Amino acid sequence: MSISTLSPSPSFNSNPKLAKAVQKLNALLDAVGQKGIPLTIEIQINEIVAGVNNFSGTDPQLIKQITAAQAAILKLLEKETGFVSKNHFQLQWLALGMAAFGIPMGVVFGAVLDNMAFIGIGLPIGMAIGIAVGTAKDAEASKQGKQLDWSPN
Repeated sequence: MSISTLSPSPSFNSNPKLAKAVQKLNALLDAVGQKGIPLTIEIQINEIVAGVNNFSGTDPQLIKQITAAQAAILKLLEKETGFVSKNHFQLQWLALGMAAFGIPMGVVFGAVLDNMAFIGIGLPIGMAIGIAVGTAKDAEASKQGKQLDWSPN
């Protein structure tokens, strides 16, 4: 069994935002097809794609449906198989680094210097720590062959 793709529609060519969303989802489906995934996951992905193909709403609603399908596929792949997109951990740890390291460090700087205006100094430090940790995790996922040849950008 193979992973199905989106059925072509005339509105794909007339709406550039819709065409871009379709291209991103089809690229994701191609990247998933290159990896060896279990048949049960393939069936679930095909059900998600069938839901998008059978959608009969307006173009803006279809764009939202495609984006939701893309997110559902990525979440399913990460949960069931461990496959992630490129820079997945870097983007995830960027936010975590700012929240978990940056804000507390900024509070410490503000308290030590007796000026809470320095709370913002910790954010770029936390961001750098988060990017470093995320990049290391992305390299590990790539080494293990768990990284899809697809980027959400």
